[in-house]
Amino acid sequence: MSDLKKFNIYNSLNRKKEEFVPIKYPFVGMYVCGPTVYGDPHLGHARPAITFDLLFRYLKHLGYKVRYVRNITDVGHLENDADEGEDKIGKKAKLEQLEPMEIVDYYTDRYHKAMEQLNVLRPSIEPRASGHIIEQIEMTKKILEAGYAYISNGSVYFDVLKYNEKYNYGKLSGRVLEELFSNTRELDGQHEKKNSFDFALWKKASPEHIMRWPSPWSEGFPGWHLECSVMGHKYLGEQFDIHGGGMDLLFPHHECEIAQNTVAIGENSIKYWIHNNMITINGQKMGKSLGNFITLEEIFTGNHKLLEQAYSPMTIRFFILQAHYRSTLDFSNEALKAAEKGLARLLKGSEILEKLKTSDSSDFNAVEFKNKCYEAMNDDLNSPIVIANLFEALKTINSIDNNTLKIDSNNLQILKETYNTFLFDILGIKPEKKSNTESEVLKPIVDLVLNLRLKAKKEKDFGTSDYIRDELTKLGFKIKDTKEGFEWEL
Repeated sequence: MSDLKKFNIYNSLNRKKEEFVPIKYPFVGMYVCGPTVYGDPHLGHARPAITFDLLFRYLKHLGYKVRYVRNITDVGHLENDADEGEDKIGKKAKLEQLEPMEIVDYYTDRYHKAMEQLNVLRPSIEPRASGHIIEQIEMTKKILEAGYAYISNGSVYFDVLKYNEKYNYGKLSGRVLEELFSNTRELDGQHEKKNSFDFALWKKASPEHIMRWPSPWSEGFPGWHLECSVMGHKYLGEQFDIHGGGMDLLFPHHECEIAQNTVAIGENSIKYWIHNNMITINGQKMGKSLGNFITLEEIFTGNHKLLEQAYSPMTIRFFILQAHYRSTLDFSNEALKAAEKGLARLLKGSEILEKLKTSDSSDFNAVEFKNKCYEAMNDDLNSPIVIANLFEALKTINSIDNNTLKIDSNNLQILKETYNTFLFDILGIKPEKKSNTESEVLKPIVDLVLNLRLKAKKEKDFGTSDYIRDELTKLGFKIKDTKEGFEWEL
């Protein structure tokens, strides 16, 4: 591992920042709750994917060997995250008259495509819930044998009240069981449970339910919470380092996982619980009923009534990284346009870096810049501060390019390595291909106009020369005169 400052991460379990110390150094086991694949990937899918991609990239950069498991939920996730109602994928299959696994494969492929566009690295392992039914039945048996579950009408429920007598149900979310007594609403079918807040480990399938498997209790399907407990521990061991997901999963999903793990595997089986916060749309929670539900494809094409233009995948990635992962992030056209312009400036800075000339002395301390970037990442993945440091470095890059600052070869090498490492390798930004309009049409036109300006200058027609420069500047072009002629950027 690199000789770096301590790496601190916020642990939702203890509600404080802790130094990251893997259970089996230098190996890191990381499990992140992936999507339920019954619809097109949307903006809400992008934030956890990018958050944990940032963590995955940084851990690997520090020298850790990471096994990253991100699941696909393809069974057991019922409507409204409850224990009643239809399976979300089964419901979609009925509506479209398809097999459930046709739905799963179609939307999994679309999720993968969107993640690739966002430059999100593939996990080490991507298991599906439907491929681990046997293991989920076995964990249910263990919980029954331990006395913390009960069978009711062919379904198996976790006994939260009994669990709470010995352990603390609510240790992750801060919920108090007495509050659940008064706040949990009664739903159809809840009469099967001893208490309304008990959750399903196994559900007996109703006659119309499509996805079902045989079990000792009934023909049915596993509860939503069980899959992550089973797959996390199967691929990462009885104890592993990191479990992550969106803040919306903290309760009940992750709270239920802790209860299951504690009974079937042992207390404290996961060391760090990490959660990213939510995205809002113009200050409102995203939802189809509000008309502000936006898929990633709609963002990339601009085909949504709330969008003023299309936004590239790297603009979305950069926009998300501009906010700390634990803070809320408000999505708006103004914010996206600002992110688009800022990202273009940083990418241009990387291009300018490649042609900077060195001096015998230096006005810039690149080691200090490098240390600031690592300090920010080591402080709970503070990507906004990293980006701020990159913009500060960009000022220096432009000043060196304009010959108002000097830099020696050693500092230039450190500046290049640090700037490009954090922008491309750690933040995961990749240069996007310029459109045909810009590369094939715009460039020769602007070059033609600027050559006319050069001709006017040579003929001492400064009025025409200044007019061309001023008009191009108003249109958003940055013009720079050089010994060879000119340079420009939009």
